[in-house]
Amino acid sequence: MSSEPTPLSKALASFDALWSPRIVTRVNDYDVRIAKVEGEHIWHAHDDTDEFFLVLDGELHISLREPDGERTVLLPQGTVFTVPRGTEHKPYAPSGAAILMFEPAGTPTVGDRHDEIPDHVDSTTGHALTT
Repeated sequence: MSSEPTPLSKALASFDALWSPRIVTRVNDYDVRIAKVEGEHIWHAHDDTDEFFLVLDGELHISLREPDGERTVLLPQGTVFTVPRGTEHKPYAPSGAAILMFEPAGTPTVGDRHDEIPDHVDSTTGHALTT
């Protein structure tokens, strides 16, 4: 972790992989991650932690399975949203987005419970596999 300021635009420009978060810094025991996203992720849940999203660019949709049914929240640029622990959710970005997330260090992108993981995703980390 650097003791110098980190320009998010420079960090985002350093990679192209989708749905493959990069840690830009840490706060106590939390990773501050950035990611480029486009299309759909998978339904998943984090049993022991909330998941915080900040949309840096573009627009993110998050579908949620809640006790009262399913709903989707729309997050335009500059919007924050927290998915409560244990809530099944599926982020997607029809036109692409750049996001920032706060999660406990080591939290897998695919959560603790999830739908089948596509072949292009590492089932341990949840990061997109590069070819």
